[in-house]
Amino acid sequence: MNNPVGWFEIYVSDMARAKIFYETVLNIRLGELVAPNDQSIQMKIFPSDMDKYGATGALVKMEGFPVGGNSVLVYFSCDDCSVEESRIELAGGKVEKSKFSIGEYGFISLAIDTEGNIFGLHSLK
Repeated sequence: MNNPVGWFEIYVSDMARAKIFYETVLNIRLGELVAPNDQSIQMKIFPSDMDKYGATGALVKMEGFPVGGNSVLVYFSCDDCSVEESRIELAGGKVEKSKFSIGEYGFISLAIDTEGNIFGLHSLK
């Protein structure tokens, strides 16, 4: 196994709101992803480059699947996580723990998105 994480999903109750939040905080554009066997599932995929390190994933809205309060923590890679952290509250989220050092492994910030999910930001500076 090269990289232990191959994919991630962040479950949401309001796809439009969650899409705007992540596009604003991460300064990216999410793409459309069609669930092949179930048209009741809405998905927006994070941009990716299969030739580079790391995994991609999607926002997912699926009936009967609760959002928020989950036990999986996704970290988004950044050049300097304080930049993305500065956009969190403006986009409707909450900074749970502002940027702090994790020693030789860099820095992280922890936040809550508009759907109640916790996520992290990671940078080396």
